[in-house]
Amino acid sequence: MDSASSESSSPPGEPGSTADGEPAGADEGSAEGAVTNPDAGGDAPIRKRRRRRRPSREDSSGEEAAASDDGQPARERDTRDRDEPEKRGRGERAAEGRGARGRTRPEADDDRSDRERSRERRSRRSSRDAEEPERGRDGRRRGRRRSRDEEDDDGPPSPPRERPPGGPEPLVVPAEVRKEDIDPDALKVIRRLRRYGHDAYLVGGGVRDLLLGVKPKDFDIATSARPSEVRNLFRNCRIIGRRFRLAHILFAGGKIIETATFRRDPTEAFDQVEGEFKEEMDALEKKKRLAKRRDDVDLLIRHDNVFGEPHEDALRRDFTINGLFYDSEDNTVIDYVGGVADVKNRVVRTIGAPDLRFREDPVRILRAIKFSARLDLGIHPDLYDAMVAQREELSRAARPRLLEELLRLLRGGAAHRSYWLMWETGALGVLLPQLAMHLDDDSAEARLLWKRLAAIDTLKRAGTLPDDPVLFSALMLGPITEAMAGAKDPMKGYEALMDDVVETLAVPRRMKERARNIVQAQRRLLAGRLGVLPRREYFGDAATLFAIECDARGERRPDWLDEQPKPDANAPPRRRRRRRRR
Repeated sequence: MDSASSESSSPPGEPGSTADGEPAGADEGSAEGAVTNPDAGGDAPIRKRRRRRRPSREDSSGEEAAASDDGQPARERDTRDRDEPEKRGRGERAAEGRGARGRTRPEADDDRSDRERSRERRSRRSSRDAEEPERGRDGRRRGRRRSRDEEDDDGPPSPPRERPPGGPEPLVVPAEVRKEDIDPDALKVIRRLRRYGHDAYLVGGGVRDLLLGVKPKDFDIATSARPSEVRNLFRNCRIIGRRFRLAHILFAGGKIIETATFRRDPTEAFDQVEGEFKEEMDALEKKKRLAKRRDDVDLLIRHDNVFGEPHEDALRRDFTINGLFYDSEDNTVIDYVGGVADVKNRVVRTIGAPDLRFREDPVRILRAIKFSARLDLGIHPDLYDAMVAQREELSRAARPRLLEELLRLLRGGAAHRSYWLMWETGALGVLLPQLAMHLDDDSAEARLLWKRLAAIDTLKRAGTLPDDPVLFSALMLGPITEAMAGAKDPMKGYEALMDDVVETLAVPRRMKERARNIVQAQRRLLAGRLGVLPRREYFGDAATLFAIECDARGERRPDWLDEQPKPDANAPPRRRRRRRRR
């Protein structure tokens, strides 16, 4: 301990003092800040040396009570003197700041400028970027950070994981397709999934259309990756769906590559149902196991988030022509369900018993009609008999989904054949009994309806397909006209008809209002009295329906109709102006 902090000094010649009688360690600096020693006989100052180290508690205990001539505590003065930092280099301060982490910077760096050190860092970074990046066992990038698009374009993909034993051996045949006909974005998604160790194939309607020589409108992908894993690999991905979780990978121009995880039949693996569906599926387990013995069991699939393997995913699909996988690496088709033979024979057939498939999902009846009509395929006899027997199951399906399927049949370019099959199998009588009664009578109105549907197919081939309200109005023009003409108040007659339709189809309110205006305008258009009608918002749709009616009746279109702008199938939907409050 320094003697300057004690209350008395040591005699000359004793330890702790110098030959001049000053305390050991005294400094020859100025007397400013010196502490008066009362035992030294007057005003003899005790000079203190500034310490480089921080004083301890014991050193400073005596100084707190001492005061200078100006009344300031001695410890305050000493602290101010000690805290006056010496000018040190930036490198030295940085070295001290990192000393606790065990890293120091060489003293030679202190004299270099920031510009020189930045130049060296850029040089080291450029040399590191030139090296080939490596990957660790965890799949993370080592070295230069490259985009995933660069990774997908060079180097062979990682081999997919091995299939678990016990699955059936598929039929693998060379695919007679060209990769130029496949969307490059879909191939990019497959490459990235395979690079990270997942199985990935094209599946569904895209493979079917390629084998039939039809240009696919979209491409779907089936993979072993879970939806969350797909989202981690693609920044442009979003997860949708509740009953059926899907990953939508978005690309420029509104393109969507739908990616689904391999799934299995939910009635066979209740232990893999995830999240909030677990309790409900456990409650249905007993009923599902008795499904093959009883006909009154509800087999409707409400939840489908049970993951599986490729062969299980193929077996749970609806039709054999939709259960094919396309391997883009070796250009082969993987067939677990016999779909290759059905594609060659151009026939629609279910995977498994058709009665059971329709009870699981009644909308498959409409899908079978759609594929048969659009692709000009035959229907297997067992499938046709099941469609007739299970047509009443359609009333148990979701109403919005039924409406969407009916509109798809109108938009698909084969509306005439599609609705003829619906009427023949009895499905139209379940969904639209008001329309089916007109067709059963074989009246002039029935024959006119088939001609309207043929005119809609012509517009589809010409690329001028009208909007959904026009299609719905053309389909229901006969029943709507009859209901409005047979009532005292045409509006009440129309509303009564729509109330019956809404019981099976979830027709939106906006579509009902627009269809009413379109049909009401037909009488004035037929008489040639336009008046203020061209200024109405719905005039374009009304003119389109009038043109369809002229083509169906074989009549010449009026001159004013040719001057109307043609509807653009690629145009965005029309925005409706907000109605002001009164």
